[in-house]
Amino acid sequence: MRTSTEAGSDTRFFGHPRGLANLFGVEMWERFSFYGMLGILPIYLYYSASRGGLGIPEATAVSIVGAYGGLVYLSTIVGAWVADRLLGAERTLFYSAVLIMVGHVSLAVLPGTLGVGAGLLCVALGSGGLKGNATSVVGTLYDEKDERRDAGFTLFYMGINLGAFAGPLLTGLAQSEVGFHLGFGLAAVGMALGLVQYTIGRKNLGERASVVPNPLPASRRPAVAALAAGVVVLAVLLVLVGAVTAANLSDLTVWIIAIASVGYFAVILSSRRITAVERSRVLSFIPMYIASAAFFALYQQQFTVINVYSDQRLDRDLFGWEMPVSWVNSINPVFIIALAPVFAAVWTRLGARQPSTPIKFALGTIIMGCAFLLFLPMAGGTGNSSPLLAIIGILLVFTVGELLLSPVGLSLSTKLAPTAFRTQMVALNFLSVALGTALSGSLAGYYSPQDEAPYFAIVGGVAVAIGVLVALLSPVITRLMRGVR
Repeated sequence: MRTSTEAGSDTRFFGHPRGLANLFGVEMWERFSFYGMLGILPIYLYYSASRGGLGIPEATAVSIVGAYGGLVYLSTIVGAWVADRLLGAERTLFYSAVLIMVGHVSLAVLPGTLGVGAGLLCVALGSGGLKGNATSVVGTLYDEKDERRDAGFTLFYMGINLGAFAGPLLTGLAQSEVGFHLGFGLAAVGMALGLVQYTIGRKNLGERASVVPNPLPASRRPAVAALAAGVVVLAVLLVLVGAVTAANLSDLTVWIIAIASVGYFAVILSSRRITAVERSRVLSFIPMYIASAAFFALYQQQFTVINVYSDQRLDRDLFGWEMPVSWVNSINPVFIIALAPVFAAVWTRLGARQPSTPIKFALGTIIMGCAFLLFLPMAGGTGNSSPLLAIIGILLVFTVGELLLSPVGLSLSTKLAPTAFRTQMVALNFLSVALGTALSGSLAGYYSPQDEAPYFAIVGGVAVAIGVLVALLSPVITRLMRGVR
């Protein structure tokens, strides 16, 4: 395995380390499976049995989708802890990919709610382990002050969106032409291809990717195992007594993530293993965490509100053929693929003159809020009357906001991370996504295709206000970042 110095000077993948190509590939296939499944999951839950679905009430279905998405990102805590204390980021990434494949196979093979429960649990835990650690490993390919870092993360983000583009197209077509379980089966095949590709290229990653930065003493492992078992037992009991239901799952997930986030910040900030500079940098991340959560509360509604909107309000007629609902989920990745290299080139060209990270976060949140306000001219229509061209334009605005915030957030979490909490700081970034994603499910319960205007106005307006506040605070945040831009 190559050293981190060799990886840092490597320029064989579009001017970046060759190891980035391997991580680009595994994340591409993982996103193919993830978004391919997610594109058909909501309608599978609320379509009637005569249409191949489970017949769950629509509000409950979007709550499940939002909670599931939040739990995916919440489980980055588990994946990060395993990487930092037990296995290292690279091995945790590999085993997580295996778990994801098992989950997609369960969705494809097991019937009804059994397949949904087993499949979503495995995919959520596996995706959480893979996402944070893939990002962490990308960060190990670059030195702290390497100007290629943001551009490298943007290229990595393009790989994510290649998979996100192809997944809903193929699984959606399979679902509409054959059935839901074939769609879930294609997601499993995609993850299997990702595992094969990753295994072949593991040698291109630097040694830092395999380091366990804060090993757990052997004497403490039995206590940790007992705690994990206790959490599982408690979760099962809460379900059995009816305290946790499908209908309230997203709201409970929001509270769990919020409490976990506060606890995580407290643990890192109070640790004796971080320096004063590192502590200041962690503090600087708090307002950007809030902006990120607000952004993703809107962005992730692509899989809740916008999925329902596409099914019930969007004119999907293409020359006499009705395109699958999930194909709308492939529009945003097309724009990402087209624009990510442009943003990467702009950041590289600007170098030290590019906008500060707080300003990027502020702009991303404001633009995301404006995207929801763009739904207002179409509000009040009936049936599938909204033009496809309009939703394409709105999703273009989604994309601009996303590229200003999401890949930059991935990069920022690695730059601000204390040495002893490298992967766990990445997990904090994903917790902001988790909170926003769970909120997308909770907020979706207030959306009604028959009365859209108040929903889009309030949600979009609040996001714009949060973005403006972060922009006003940007000088203070920049000082706290202590030299990191």
